[in-house]
Amino acid sequence: MTNPLLAPSTLPFQLPDYATMTEDHVREALEVGMTEQLAALRAVAEDTEPPTLENVVHAWERSGATLDRTLSAFWVARSADTTPERDAIMAEFSPRLAAHQDAILMDAALYARLTGLRDRIDAGEVEADEQDRFWLTESLRAYERGGITLGSDDQARLRELNADLAGLTTRFDQILVEGRNAAAVHVTDEARLAGLGEDERAGLREAAQDRGLEGWVVPIVNTTGQPLLDAMEDRGLREEVFRASVERGLGRGAQADHDTRDVLVRIARLRAERATLLGYPHHAAYVHETSCAGGTDAVNEILARLATGVVPLAEREADALRERLHTLEPEAQLEPWDWQFLAAREAAESALDPEKLRPYLEFERVLHEGVFAAATALYGITFAERPELVGYTDQARVFEVRQEDGSTLGAVVIDPYTRPTKKGGAWMTSIVDQSHLLGDQPLVTNTCNVPPPAPGSPSLMTWDNVITLFHEFGHDLHGLLSDVRYPSRSGTSVPRDFVEFPSQVNEIWAFQPSLIRRYAVHHATGETLPEEWVDALVAQRQETAYRTLELLKAMLLDQAWHQTPLAELPADGSGVEEFEAAALERAGVAFPLVPPRYRSAYFHHVFGGGYAAGYYSYLWSEVMDADTVAWFTQQGTEQEPGGMTRAAGERFRRELLGRGGSIEAMETYRRFRGAEPDLRHLLARLGLDEEPAA
Repeated sequence: MTNPLLAPSTLPFQLPDYATMTEDHVREALEVGMTEQLAALRAVAEDTEPPTLENVVHAWERSGATLDRTLSAFWVARSADTTPERDAIMAEFSPRLAAHQDAILMDAALYARLTGLRDRIDAGEVEADEQDRFWLTESLRAYERGGITLGSDDQARLRELNADLAGLTTRFDQILVEGRNAAAVHVTDEARLAGLGEDERAGLREAAQDRGLEGWVVPIVNTTGQPLLDAMEDRGLREEVFRASVERGLGRGAQADHDTRDVLVRIARLRAERATLLGYPHHAAYVHETSCAGGTDAVNEILARLATGVVPLAEREADALRERLHTLEPEAQLEPWDWQFLAAREAAESALDPEKLRPYLEFERVLHEGVFAAATALYGITFAERPELVGYTDQARVFEVRQEDGSTLGAVVIDPYTRPTKKGGAWMTSIVDQSHLLGDQPLVTNTCNVPPPAPGSPSLMTWDNVITLFHEFGHDLHGLLSDVRYPSRSGTSVPRDFVEFPSQVNEIWAFQPSLIRRYAVHHATGETLPEEWVDALVAQRQETAYRTLELLKAMLLDQAWHQTPLAELPADGSGVEEFEAAALERAGVAFPLVPPRYRSAYFHHVFGGGYAAGYYSYLWSEVMDADTVAWFTQQGTEQEPGGMTRAAGERFRRELLGRGGSIEAMETYRRFRGAEPDLRHLLARLGLDEEPAA
């Protein structure tokens, strides 16, 4: 059978032919793709003609077509529906792909072609616009950060480090997924499930059946906090579920075979060594150099500013919860596993009962009348399902995206439901990058972990599920609305602390009253959400201290691991918990009732993903998000006071989303907003500043 990855897919939107794609196809296409790219770039390096945009930049962008196509198709499938065979491919090829990248970034002849083109542009011999110039600037910087100036011995060591890190991060993720599945809590007495609805119990029973068990199974999700803790009345079960979550990866009990600590310490130590080799004091300095923040001092400053203010707010929230707990169990002491349950009870009394809210949040309606409807109102785009197209699983659905004039813009693959073969969390990926050079339209994915409905039941969401769906679709819009020349600079190809900004902005439309009335409709009665609940949801936009502190703790752990010199890092996994505790104590956030959103042992973002030293980016992006929300509000009309209008959306699309990473990220922001982002809007949202800017 012909390998479907060796040529562009003939399916609509260049959707990979997942129906025929095999693991052998992936292996072959990766081999061919690496060989093809090196040959194409060798031709660029050896070209005797003067360097031009066409024979350097354009040729470079075309050089990796087979490899890019294969990696995009494979990574999407492996992350969302992994198998032992796919894990084996990832383990085998991750170090080889790192070596492949090193071979490119340490090629002096290729670097010379880039510098030669820069010199010709500067001399006026080659005409280049800002997209061309930025591509060249970023490429030269990648070479300089990739070891091009090192001596041969240091380059050899750098290659070893990169290969080892690629293998270790893949291994961390594999152990993490296995450990998350093993951490699930088995319940045999239904009385312990008091507080959970019938739909939730049915889902837990199905999870048990999938594992060949009697009774019910409570799966563990990616984060420390577990959604079902909101409703569990059995305090003992709450503790069991909480401990199953926070003890993942520590090698205890059911986690004995899923200990991630040695792996994560080796990753941190190798990153520290690599940073030193490249001339940086630590890995964080290497990462922050190319960020919007601009440097480690700026990152530390904003984290410290929040740390001093958020702990007192969390202590006040804890005092209120202690009083509530004492009304239920007078002798009980407030524990971390009580927080979500008690906060949910408090919300219920303030007209925002999470369990009463769920029947109004049916997935299909939220998707069509919420997420899609907001995109239509803002950007004029519409969505039509293409059921004849096959995704990487039977749960992945393809939607064609059309412009306001009816022409095709691209497509999005929606994959909402959790399954044992899917990694935790939620994410967007790009299968095909938009590019005017190549004439490609965007194909993106939206992957979440919403608990699947029991057979015959509606898919009812929590409010957090709703926000996550809007958030990930913000990433999708960044990819779909990209309007750039080069595929490598398309969509979300921006600094890590900028990439979360459009997705966080998209969350605000979940709180738009006119939209809530459309998507929050009772699945059985057809009644719209009561007005007092709408008001309560809108008021909920201000973050709780709990939410802020759990995120801040994870951000501080990330910085601690990546700002600590090699000599001061733990020697092995036995020092992980002590290192964590000391880091949080040093930062002034050692408040035990609010655990980090991710502990080190299950922190995929930084030890298995691409957020190392960059998890703070959610906060940095939120500075721009809060400032942008203020701008949208200023654009509001009597009908849409929140600013969900075509005029406002069009400006955001053309001036910011459409730019992708084709020019410097903060320059796109300044052009859109007309100024630098104002931090006071975020401080007001977090309750740390009572006088926000106008």
